[in-house]
Amino acid sequence: MTAALPEQPDDWTEPGAYPVAPGVHRIPLPLPTDGLKAVNVYAVEDPGGLLLIDSGWALEQTEKTLAAGLRQLGHDLGDVTHIAVTHAHGDHYTQAMALRETFGSRVSLGRGEQPSIERLISRDIDSHDDQYRQLRMYGADELARRIEGWAREAFRDDPTPWGRPDRWLDHGDQVSLRDRALDVFATPGHTQGHVVLRDAPAGLLFSGDHVLPHITPSVGFEAAVAKTPLRNYLESLRLVRDLPDTLLLPAHGPATPSVHRRVDELLAHHEERLAAVHREVERGAVTAHDVASALRWTRRERTLAELDLFNQMLAVIETGAHLDVLVLQGELSCAENDGVHSYSN
Repeated sequence: MTAALPEQPDDWTEPGAYPVAPGVHRIPLPLPTDGLKAVNVYAVEDPGGLLLIDSGWALEQTEKTLAAGLRQLGHDLGDVTHIAVTHAHGDHYTQAMALRETFGSRVSLGRGEQPSIERLISRDIDSHDDQYRQLRMYGADELARRIEGWAREAFRDDPTPWGRPDRWLDHGDQVSLRDRALDVFATPGHTQGHVVLRDAPAGLLFSGDHVLPHITPSVGFEAAVAKTPLRNYLESLRLVRDLPDTLLLPAHGPATPSVHRRVDELLAHHEERLAAVHREVERGAVTAHDVASALRWTRRERTLAELDLFNQMLAVIETGAHLDVLVLQGELSCAENDGVHSYSN
């Protein structure tokens, strides 16, 4: 039996500060994208200082919305002493860098994010070269050229702040406050260094993007690419499933009563997706791009071509990750020809 969840607004993206447990409030912050409308930041009050879990994107409107949410709790941005970030995507990490620069807040991040962080702080326009090479390996050469051209233009003068955290978090660490301690669990998959934070006595799991209530998180989109992101993700889901059930406090979507229920749904989804990917290979699809083109995407059942450029990239990478798991399971074979992976029964 998990703890009772206080009443939440019908629209989880509505600005404000909403209690999810004693001393813990959810503050949704806007995102500059058409897909995900908001990211949840969790404010954890403690006599030793105010902790944020995740931080939002470093944008003027994001900072204003966070400041307004904290004012509802009687705090301001300068009261934030520590920010624990679940992973190094811009919508979770970059405002932590901005707040540290202005107010001196300490920032913690999973150690597995270090290779990606080093690339991002270099300001190298080619920091995502691994991702482009991966697309070509999966038979999506034209998509790789298009996404590389788009990224070069979009991020040529990008002011987004990147930096190393004050503390690298390892599996088994704790983020310790005066009156509570959050256990750190490494949950690679969405990114290599993703972590979730668990408050066992309060029955809370701050899940970041690892477990989301309404969508399945992407796997493997990061500057330093993992070899087997989907296998890592499935293993991380099972790790969380083996823990006692708690409230699910996700980065995107409403807080919900049960981590276990959603993990079971995600595991079932990926089993179904693995079967669908296998069927397309049996029907003659050879590359990850071929398979992704044959599948349907999002709850609207869109074709690959109907997705925007960025989500086409995510779809091909995710399809390749499923194919690679099937190879690891011995259900498919993989051959390489001129750097392109071809899959067969």
